[in-house]
Amino acid sequence: MRLSRYLAHAGVSSRRQAEKLIAAARVEVDGELVTDPARDVSERSEVRVDGTAVVPETRETWLLNKPTGVVSTAKEPGRRRAVTDLIDTDARLYPVGRLDADSSGLILLSNDGELANRLTHPRYEVPKTYRVRLRRPPSERDLEHLRRGVELDDGRTAPARVSREGEQLIEITIHEGRNRQVRRMAEAIGNEAIELARVQLGSLRLGSLAEGEARRLDDEELKRLWEDSAL
Repeated sequence: MRLSRYLAHAGVSSRRQAEKLIAAARVEVDGELVTDPARDVSERSEVRVDGTAVVPETRETWLLNKPTGVVSTAKEPGRRRAVTDLIDTDARLYPVGRLDADSSGLILLSNDGELANRLTHPRYEVPKTYRVRLRRPPSERDLEHLRRGVELDDGRTAPARVSREGEQLIEITIHEGRNRQVRRMAEAIGNEAIELARVQLGSLRLGSLAEGEARRLDDEELKRLWEDSAL
């Protein structure tokens, strides 16, 4: 296994961040400083980062129904709770992507850096679906604008799937990951998202999981997520 992948699987960091650690000469293999992320290692290799031994841990991926007010970070420097506070495990988990503090719904936490990279990197175009309550009922023309793509300050959005679920409620599916994208798309049609919840990532749906609750994904769900992020 390549060294960068080994570090990602061990829960040290994402694969891209592992490559940066290696390039910065912070990783040793069997007592030798290594700067090549493609260096082959095995479970018998002694790997250290900044002098600390890397002990591969069992990979875990959890689905959390994040409440509003909880931040999508591993540690919260302020007084608000972090998503990691809501998971009952000793594993070192990290959020897979972000979900704004004022948004709720599906977020994954994992120590599998490679899976996290696959689910969040734009090249894999993993779809994300949100239920959005708008300030004012959108017209059919508004919905069509969202479907075709709207102009934001960082460029035009890709086409989206949009369906009307109620007078002010819509579901929108995008595969981009721009900062606060769905809220900015609502603003682009002269409206405002007053409630926003992510309900699906790839083939994985939030389902009936209660707000604030979490559960560990099973092997079949993980298999489908890998398939969702295949090129």
